[in-house]
Amino acid sequence: MPYSLAIFDLDGTLADSFPWFLRTINDVADSFGFHRVADEDVEGLRHASTREILRRLEVPLWKLPAIARHARRLKAEAAAEISLFAGVEAMLQTLAARGVQLALVTSDSEANAREKLGAAANLFAHFDCAASVFGKPAKFRRVIRRADVEPAQVIAIGDEVRDIEAARSVGIACGAVCWGYAAPAALRALAPDHTFEQMDEIADALCRARSPDPANAT
Repeated sequence: MPYSLAIFDLDGTLADSFPWFLRTINDVADSFGFHRVADEDVEGLRHASTREILRRLEVPLWKLPAIARHARRLKAEAAAEISLFAGVEAMLQTLAARGVQLALVTSDSEANAREKLGAAANLFAHFDCAASVFGKPAKFRRVIRRADVEPAQVIAIGDEVRDIEAARSVGIACGAVCWGYAAPAALRALAPDHTFEQMDEIADALCRARSPDPANAT
């Protein structure tokens, strides 16, 4: 069946924030006492899971809430530096016009998210923001209840391994975009239901009957 609800991640999926992240991460590391990220470390981290990244950088789990709050403040200050990827608005408009409910679940604040989305924010029926690093499953469940749809009609789309893991933990489909934070190979290794190489592939995939991703067929 076609999808009735699409839950999107923001950073790395709809918003091109990875360059900002690379410019900012070492200042955050210095402030909170974890390892700095050298240029030669970036690609290896893009192939790692979230837990592996935290372990490699020696980020204490108890510091994560404070780090997240700090990052949200920095993003608010840098809003003008972070734009949407090309084609995002057209893709969202197509989905909304075809009757797909749109939701946003992100670690960023709702205020920051709405500023990044601009006029496209009005296309979203549901916002559930300020997700913790491993807090997306609970937010997915809440959005699904609000949207009043069956899990079989829901897909979550993101750019990180944890987005795929969160979707599977609540029994919904998962889509992975290849232009975000995680390396495409790391995402494909988990065999998501859909893998998107280009923005304009999303609306077509979500509006046709669900079928296995040819890229993951064996």
